Amino acid sequence: MIARADVPAFFVYGEPSRALDVGFLHVETVMERRSVHFGRVAPHKHPLMGQITYWFKGEGRYQVEDRTWNFSAPAVSFVPSNVVHGFDVGEQSDAIVVSVSDDLLRAMAPQVDLALDVPAMLCGAADAPGWARLGSLLDMVMEEYRGGAAASERLLAGLVGVVLSLMARLGGTAGFEAASPAVALGLELRRAIDRHYREDWPVGRYVEILATTPHLLDKAARTVFGQTVKDMVLERRLLEAKRLLRFTIRPVEDIGRETGFEDPAYFSRFFRRRTGSSPTDWRRQHSEAAGAL
Repeated sequence: MIARADVPAFFVYGEPSRALDVGFLHVETVMERRSVHFGRVAPHKHPLMGQITYWFKGEGRYQVEDRTWNFSAPAVSFVPSNVVHGFDVGEQSDAIVVSVSDDLLRAMAPQVDLALDVPAMLCGAADAPGWARLGSLLDMVMEEYRGGAAASERLLAGLVGVVLSLMARLGGTAGFEAASPAVALGLELRRAIDRHYREDWPVGRYVEILATTPHLLDKAARTVFGQTVKDMVLERRLLEAKRLLRFTIRPVEDIGRETGFEDPAYFSRFFRRRTGSSPTDWRRQHSEAAGAL
């Protein structure tokens, strides 16, 4: 089995990983990249986004971490960021792939019934009512996305949220557990950071609440996410700051405090080091009149 350290990381398959805009969402079909993979996508991961893959025709074999399914359409999967996955499908197979940035998934999570930090793989029958609705929803996602400049970010996010909740109704993540103790601990760490990143905890506090050791926690963070625990916390604070800057009109000083920076000058220096722009300049470049998602 391929070692996690050797698993390639991509933006979308075949393209190097890169930073994502806040609220990033991308839709395409598997066969739009046929010239890159020819139906055989080697195990890989996406560091900053999760993916929904809806197979609407054909059949093949799908791999998530150390589990493999032989499937026939319709089938659908959700794979969180940094989870290893790949597939091998026939020439007549195709799927709609919806890639959603971690920050947008976090914003959706309170309104979505599916657990968004655990993989899901479901197979069904095309004439079953729930699966027919799922196919129709994903057709709408594709159509709206292809509207280009006329596409509504809010509408797309809303449709994707409904897709995820319908997946929960169709079976969700039943029986799917993390592939290894390191992956399980890494996912627990990310959940803990989501709850406590504003509190500016030292790494030792995460070690304590997760009942582990500094070595094991650091190993899990590096194995699953390619970062130290400290960097994971700082990246989570940066993501929240970007979201608040883009989707709200709150003052920069308030946003700094909201994300754990009591000193506005320190927040500004931190933000500039990580983005190359001050919070005010970044907001001007990425303003979103539509309001918060």
